Amino acid sequence: MNLQIDPTLSYAMALEGGGARGAYQIGAWKALLEADIHISAVAGTSVGALNGALITMGDFERAQELWSTIHYSEVMDVDDGEMRDLLRGDFRDLDLHRLMDRLTAVIHNRGLDVTPLRNWIRQVVDPAAIRASDKELFIVTYSVSDQKELELRAKDLKDSELHDMLLASAYLPAFRVERMEGKLYADGGVRDVLPLHVLIANGYTSIIAMRLYGPGIMRPVRIPEGTNVYTVAPKGKLGGILEFEAEQSQKNMRLGYYDTKRFLYGLKGETYYIDAQWSEEEARQFLCAAVQRADASWDLSLRAIHEQRLPALAKRLEAEKGGYIELAAALLEAAALRRELSPWQIYTEREMLRAVGDGEVENVLASVGR
Repeated sequence: MNLQIDPTLSYAMALEGGGARGAYQIGAWKALLEADIHISAVAGTSVGALNGALITMGDFERAQELWSTIHYSEVMDVDDGEMRDLLRGDFRDLDLHRLMDRLTAVIHNRGLDVTPLRNWIRQVVDPAAIRASDKELFIVTYSVSDQKELELRAKDLKDSELHDMLLASAYLPAFRVERMEGKLYADGGVRDVLPLHVLIANGYTSIIAMRLYGPGIMRPVRIPEGTNVYTVAPKGKLGGILEFEAEQSQKNMRLGYYDTKRFLYGLKGETYYIDAQWSEEEARQFLCAAVQRADASWDLSLRAIHEQRLPALAKRLEAEKGGYIELAAALLEAAALRRELSPWQIYTEREMLRAVGDGEVENVLASVGR
């Protein structure tokens, strides 16, 4: 596989807010580390700011462990079992009287108590490590008291301020907002859920934007000439923004890892990750042979295959963009879905074809019709 971005450059990362979906960004970081991509700066909103602190500190193993074992009560003052059942809509084992008492308390206190998250930040985030890092960290939050967005350079903050502003950036609407040094803050996503602006304003010209599709406002940003913004976005579901479950986080990390591999190496596929090694001619020959086998009774001419069958196949597989390479990948992926092949590895075309078999490819061609 060949990298599709220049490994000699340094890159800045813009980490979108999205609550519990943030594990995706740790998986992405793993892929960047394996590719030896140098990160010079991180800007984060909400959970993106918290992950940005972990990335700036440079301890991937600890970050992976934290997300792999996370649970609701590490973030909010809640009962893990009750929260799990509530978010899943499973009320069979819930003590409804106790639950109503808790909900009444949440409403009375104007949100969920996030003292556990405050303690977690103080235990995990090392201000000295962030100041000593070769990476810059920018934290985006919103001052309700001053009614303005704040873009803060972490190395300019005192230890207690750094911890407070990381918490302030992550104040989701469901969380109880508390004053810090006399002021109220809100999740940075109320003004800038994907913090590109602060990176551009500080002169970074190669930026990797990590999407989570979290709640918030996308701040309009003009991309200057000479600045490149690359986007990595999930194609699978990441769960709810309050779904702080170890199992879901592990899935999100895995998805972030493979999606970033797709970005780095130009892998094909929507659900799968295909290292396309065929030339256009090899892909064309595969497609023609597959159609001829599937439509043997029709005795199609090569012209009919190229002018009728393959365009119709591309339309049915939603693969009209690109050439034969993209269409071959789409056909193989459809066969892999039918076979329920595991997506969690990178396949070449030949490896995927061996895994699904010619018969499954022909089944796809039969099922999509003409």
